Amino acid sequence: MINSLVNGIQKLFGNKADKDVKGLEPFVGKINTEFNKLENLTNDELRGKTTSFKQQVNDYLSEIDIKIADLKSEIKNTTVHEIDKREDAYEQIDSLEEERDKKLEEILNQILPEAFAVVKETARRFTENDKIIASATEYDRDLAATKPHININNDEVVYNTTWDAAGQEVSWNMIHYDVQLIGGVVLHQGKIAEMQTGEGKTLVSTLPAYLNALGQRGVHIVTVNDYLARRDAEWNAPIFQFHGLKVDCLDYYRPHSPERKEAYLADITYGTNNEFGFDYLRDNMAHSPDEQVQQKHHFAMIDEVDSVLIDDARTPLIISGPTPKGDIHEFNELKPKIQKVVDAQKRYLNT
Repeated sequence: MINSLVNGIQKLFGNKADKDVKGLEPFVGKINTEFNKLENLTNDELRGKTTSFKQQVNDYLSEIDIKIADLKSEIKNTTVHEIDKREDAYEQIDSLEEERDKKLEEILNQILPEAFAVVKETARRFTENDKIIASATEYDRDLAATKPHININNDEVVYNTTWDAAGQEVSWNMIHYDVQLIGGVVLHQGKIAEMQTGEGKTLVSTLPAYLNALGQRGVHIVTVNDYLARRDAEWNAPIFQFHGLKVDCLDYYRPHSPERKEAYLADITYGTNNEFGFDYLRDNMAHSPDEQVQQKHHFAMIDEVDSVLIDDARTPLIISGPTPKGDIHEFNELKPKIQKVVDAQKRYLNT
């Protein structure tokens, strides 16, 4: 009786998911309209779109970035005795950073249809061609030195559309359907997108990853194990690298190594929830900012979010070390550091 009543109400008024999807349909129309405009562009012109997007973002944020830079310069010029002046400047910077985050979200939403269209067009060209040829950049030349599927021929770069991903040869053969465009918008908005195995979750992630990488503050993609982190990083990387974006994976490097720190400077960083979490805890134990590896958090996507935030979260991340040799005085000295790690872990789980 109750089930029949619920089903009747849903048929009459619709459920929230259906309403949410209907509200996102205008995005699909805009994205596909922009997509149709890109077909006749050369590969160089298509790649130039990324540079144009970044410039749009920089121009939109230029005024507030100048204010932040001026305040940081002011702090450098203050003496150690001008504590109040420094504190006031830091508070203004914090306020401006919050405002900047909101403005960044505004401009990314404005360019979303065209940015998603660029990714879809790139996927189409990789699907329909064995090779993609464009003018070589310095970044292309650097990639060609280590990536067998990228070759330099005089002043041109050749991207082969078949490459190795975690020991398996893959040929790119995916183009975004409308439902995957909707999934990309949902993820960009910070919501959960539920998709069945085989429905193209990996493909969906390329859309918000590219869009948010344009903010130049890093994108984190969290997976449940190191194999998936490496596979997805190597599978999707050429699509991003074609547009000059740097892609890396935490699981290639030792914790707190210079290479791990460099991985966090990439435009898009893949890794497991444990590696991201432990790096966060270690950063909270660092004695100076130079010892930290993570940057200011900007945008993250979590694969298998139910597993990561529910199942795995039942086992807390703990950093342990040798206990004091029976000296209660030494143990009491360690207590503040231990509490700092515990507090950091709580903040991480609540973000």
